[in-house]
Amino acid sequence: MDNENYGIWLTLSSVIGWFTFFDIGLGNGLRNRLTEALTVGDFRLARAYVSSAYFTILAISLFLFLFFLLINNFIDWTLVFNTSSGLQVELSILMPIVTGCFCLQLVVKLIGNIYLASQNHSIQVKIHFFTQILSLIIIWILIKTTTSSLLIFGAIFSIIPVLVLLGLNIIGFSKKYIELRPTFSLWRYKYLKDIMGIGFEFFIIQISGIMLFATDNFIISNLFSPEEVVPYNVAFKYFSIPTMIFTIILTPYWSSFTEAYVKEDFQWIKKSIKSILKLWCLIPILLIIMLTISDWFYKIWIGEKVMISFVLSSSMAIYVLLFTFKSVFNFFINGVGKIRVQMIVGVISLIINIPLSILFAKYLDFGLSGVILATTVSVAMSAILGPLQYYKIINFKASGIWNR
Repeated sequence: MDNENYGIWLTLSSVIGWFTFFDIGLGNGLRNRLTEALTVGDFRLARAYVSSAYFTILAISLFLFLFFLLINNFIDWTLVFNTSSGLQVELSILMPIVTGCFCLQLVVKLIGNIYLASQNHSIQVKIHFFTQILSLIIIWILIKTTTSSLLIFGAIFSIIPVLVLLGLNIIGFSKKYIELRPTFSLWRYKYLKDIMGIGFEFFIIQISGIMLFATDNFIISNLFSPEEVVPYNVAFKYFSIPTMIFTIILTPYWSSFTEAYVKEDFQWIKKSIKSILKLWCLIPILLIIMLTISDWFYKIWIGEKVMISFVLSSSMAIYVLLFTFKSVFNFFINGVGKIRVQMIVGVISLIINIPLSILFAKYLDFGLSGVILATTVSVAMSAILGPLQYYKIINFKASGIWNR
């Protein structure tokens, strides 16, 4: 696949990826409420939460897919992705496939929240591992047997995650979580409302967060060209390594913070935050090392075909530094469900990100670096307010918006 097609796919997957957050935050809402129900041993309530979430997401997914089918034939995708007209037919076929798979993923990915709520924290790593292994095997087979194309590439990478998650649902509800298996008879609006009370705010936070980066790809594609999305994403993926590692470490704490907060074990929470912050101090050191060897790493990884400036790499490192720091406190805030401040900050960040990206990248002539610098500015507020809210909550000084 050439740079243009790969750039289109990166932009396409980012835009379609927004659909994974059209669960109105029910996934994370379910995670928190399910943890609370399991903590007090109320399995009937736990199953009711699971049932209400699953069947509501199924209805949302069907609506989204049918709506997309209605508008697909009226959209010129080559204009949307700023590419050659010869790809219109291929894109018009690929878009329903990709959208359909992401809509299915809305439903089947809920099993991950169930595993996390029951303190089975390694599940996300396992899902990612099997998805990547299966993708690599199939792509290798295709390279050896046929000519790669945007349509084939996009279809494969859309279908595989759905298959992995569907398999996990079948295994989970047949054995480990048979007592939580969703049934329509337990669907109740009151349970849905209970999940959505916090779930909708999670949705706003999620969609704001994903659009910060997804819009970056779209902005680059339109201000420059689809080809320029490639170096941006290569740098982003390289410097996302610390983020992925740190997130894997943080993931178990979300539901653990929920459980500890329900049990009023505040000393454990304080001790855990201190331990995580000590671990975070390794992030700046790792980023400096990665920045120092970045040119050498890029040459080994992608060769000379894609050029990535040191300024862009430095900008990515600064973004990761702030992002990982704010994540320490956001995981606690998410776990205890006091997310109103985070939601407001997320909306403000989303609003200012696009004009800042255009200002830095185009009018101040920072190029690709300006886009990630704008994103960094957008998340800076959360890096300041998150620790402040944690301090207020853990010391019983939170009131008003800080306690909602």
